[in-house]
Amino acid sequence: MLGEWDGESVGEDVWESCRELIPAGSVFAFLAEHREVIFPGMMFADMYPSANGRPSLPPQMLAATVVLQSLYGLSDFETVQELRCDLRWKAACGLGLHDTAFDPSLLTYFRRRLQRSSDPNRLFTKVREVVAATGVLKGKQRRTLDSTVLDDAVATQDTVTQLVAAIRRVIREVPSAQQVADQWCTAHDYTDPGKPKIAWNDEQARAELVDALVSDAVNLLGRLPDQELGEAAAHAVGLLALVAGQDVEPADGSDGRDGRWRIARRTVYDRTVSTVDSQARHIHKNRSRHQEGFRAHVAFEPEEGLFTEVALTAGSGAGNHEAAVAQDLLADEESPVTVLGDAAYSTGELREHLQAQGHDPVFKPPPLRPAVPGGFTTDDFDINTTAGQVTCPAGHTVLLGQVRQGGERQAQFRKLCADCPLRERCTKSKTGRVLTVHAKYDLLKAARDEAATSSDWQAEYRRWRPPVERAIAWLVARGNRRVPYRGVLKNDTWLHHRAAALNLRRLIHLGLTRTGSTWHLIPATT
Repeated sequence: MLGEWDGESVGEDVWESCRELIPAGSVFAFLAEHREVIFPGMMFADMYPSANGRPSLPPQMLAATVVLQSLYGLSDFETVQELRCDLRWKAACGLGLHDTAFDPSLLTYFRRRLQRSSDPNRLFTKVREVVAATGVLKGKQRRTLDSTVLDDAVATQDTVTQLVAAIRRVIREVPSAQQVADQWCTAHDYTDPGKPKIAWNDEQARAELVDALVSDAVNLLGRLPDQELGEAAAHAVGLLALVAGQDVEPADGSDGRDGRWRIARRTVYDRTVSTVDSQARHIHKNRSRHQEGFRAHVAFEPEEGLFTEVALTAGSGAGNHEAAVAQDLLADEESPVTVLGDAAYSTGELREHLQAQGHDPVFKPPPLRPAVPGGFTTDDFDINTTAGQVTCPAGHTVLLGQVRQGGERQAQFRKLCADCPLRERCTKSKTGRVLTVHAKYDLLKAARDEAATSSDWQAEYRRWRPPVERAIAWLVARGNRRVPYRGVLKNDTWLHHRAAALNLRRLIHLGLTRTGSTWHLIPATT
């Protein structure tokens, strides 16, 4: 049941007796004074629906603790130690001088209640309401978008480790799996969580081990008795099937039906990198840099330095691309804004969507890649989508073909390229140039022209795009480049708490105060 603060503390009230020791203008002093207002107890009533049982610790105290924990990037154990030993933390969270706080597991239970509630991001929402009440963003019509890769909280596993761990999980979670494994799984002693003992510098030994482990996985999955599986068992079976198939392919001379396997000479799309956190993914931020983890997305107001929305997603998949998530980041904007972003957001679909909503996209167009290094790009062709024809740099005109599945159309010059003097600058194809025209070509062409020729566009982008890099630096500071939990849901909630804490700190620096029932800003005087 919901616990309420009765006004009594263990020992002296730290805020009343040691106020002069708490740094003025800090998040600690602000929470000590306004904790009950910004995070009222009834704000969490739906998380404690039962009227029976032992009363919980006052949720406003836990909310203040979670905000400070997110701000300073501490573990649950470290957070409780601060509550026990640091006067600033005691004052901010309402603990008495002699209060020994609580067991760290209570923070886990509180976050779990938040995640399972109808509004898991209510702390971020509440701080955003304070932002709106101050009017600090009134008239601020710019939003900058960006994303960054956050490292996962678990170790990346190689193929052998994943196979052993996945087989062990099926044996542990699925009824009757142990009996099947005893009879059919012979490549490794699966009571041992470590790697099999082989000569790891022997390529043939490694190949034989992978073949045997995959065969064990196939035998185990194929011989489990038909039965209704619980959630944990079904997840274990699905994970083993995924791991057993993602990194292997039939061995040389095998058609895949004779049970001979080898490590695949490629990386499968959307590859699972760990059986401990099956939602973590291998992510390429660019051609040379890759990480394993999740992708954090932010919408940022660059003038005042506040996060207007954040989201954490898996690292791969069309629905997790920057341009796809951007629509959700801007969904709550009440009036049209200028939206700035790098080339990842410069898709025709997102531009069309934002313009339909009244927003002004200022996205850096991605560079066009010529078919021949230093040769002609798409913009060197005269493309008339209305008339349905394309004229090449040599003056040859052809009609655009039928609309293809992705909405694009093709202009096939082919035979016209045979004796063309510009062929070496246009194509390497023996059969001649085939130009694919994007479904949103006119929209993207206009954006490229504006970025290349408009001094106003260039000044806007150069002035207001860079501040979001500072926001990302704030977000990952204090060791927060690595997420603290496993899975998308838990880490998305953590990211919202982190953004809420940073927004609160920024508001306090801008002079956040409360008079009566009104939030407003009083800028510091020098």
